Amino acid sequence: MSIDELDGRLLVTMRANPRIGLTELARLLGVARGTVQARVEKLTARGVIADFGPTVTPEGAGYPILAFVSLQIAQGRLDEAVRALEPLPEILEVYGTSGQADLLCRVVARSTPDLQEIIARILASPAVQRTDTTIALSVQVPYRIEPLLRAAAET
Repeated sequence: MSIDELDGRLLVTMRANPRIGLTELARLLGVARGTVQARVEKLTARGVIADFGPTVTPEGAGYPILAFVSLQIAQGRLDEAVRALEPLPEILEVYGTSGQADLLCRVVARSTPDLQEIIARILASPAVQRTDTTIALSVQVPYRIEPLLRAAAET
């Protein structure tokens, strides 16, 4: 499934103006309001648009430390490890990976001692054999989707 030029312009405009209404969006794009509404519904149903909620930053919520924690999991215990991670609210995302680690977690913490405690809670699971932690010092390229949307709309 790909997006066309109008979908790309629609998504880029919505990202630039998150509180924009459908009528104003239609005006900016030069298309009918019904077209915009149908496109938004289609993109939402396809999972291209994931949500309409506010973007909340962990820093703003009191969690200024960002770390990536890779986990090596005991053979055959992946599901157990994932179940042990789910209750930890500081773990924002967990990805299954190839290479040295089995899982890669994006973790936030209030401080480095707090991060150490979170890692200890991760290691409390018998399914987790080893962790390796990298603390992010700064954001060099923030999350972005607009260049990808523009490129996808051109193909």
